[in-house]
Amino acid sequence: MVVITRVAPTLRLEQSRLLSSGINEMGLVISDEQQQKMLDYLGLLEKWNQTYNLTAVRDPLQMVTRHLLDSLTVVPYIKGTRILDVGAGPGLPGIPLAILFPEIQFVLLDSSGKKTRFMTQAIAALKIGNVAVHNGRVEAYRSEALFDQIVSRAFAEISLMVTLTAHLLHPAGEWLAMKGQYPTDELAVIEDLCESFEVSTVALPGDDAARHIVQLKPKID
Repeated sequence: MVVITRVAPTLRLEQSRLLSSGINEMGLVISDEQQQKMLDYLGLLEKWNQTYNLTAVRDPLQMVTRHLLDSLTVVPYIKGTRILDVGAGPGLPGIPLAILFPEIQFVLLDSSGKKTRFMTQAIAALKIGNVAVHNGRVEAYRSEALFDQIVSRAFAEISLMVTLTAHLLHPAGEWLAMKGQYPTDELAVIEDLCESFEVSTVALPGDDAARHIVQLKPKID
C-alpha cells in the first residue's frame, strides 16, 4: 500500500495559502480538493527527493512556487483530449495538469527510471485515473493515437523537442514549450521545423524570473 506523506500542519497551511494566493493571482479557478491533491503530490515528491534526488528544489515553500505554480502557468494554453508531457521528470507539469483536467488523457514520458517509478507511485497514491507513465527515450516511443499537444518544461531546446517528437503530434496539434528567458537563440533556428510560432510572456507569482510559453504549429505537407 502506498502511503501519502503528511507534512506538519503549520507547514501544510503555509503551503496551502501560498498555492491558493498564487492561483488567485493567476486568475485560475481550481477547487480546494484539487489544490489539496496537488499538495499531496508535493508531499510525496519531497519525501522521495530525500532519497532519490528527483529535483534540486528542496525548500517546501519554494516547491509550491517553482513546481506547482510554475506548472500552472501553462493552463490557459491547454486544449484537446490527449497531451504528452515529454521529459516529464518527476511529473511536472503533467501531474498538476492531470489533477486539474480530469477529462484529458495525459502521457508522461521520461528516460529516467527513478523518475518514472516515482510518477507511477504518486499517480497510484493520489488515484489519478487519466495518466499513463512511460519510461524510455521519446524518439523510440510510439503511440497509436497522436497527441493534440506536446508540452515540455525542461526537456531540451525547442528545435530538438520538435525534431524528436514530430512523429507523435497530430497534424492539427501544437507544441507548448515552457521557457524562462525569451528563447531568442532557440527560435532563430526553427523556421524550417514548424509552420508558425507564438511567444507569450507569463507571470509566476512569488518569482520575478522571466517565464515564456512558446506555441508552435507543425508543418503540413
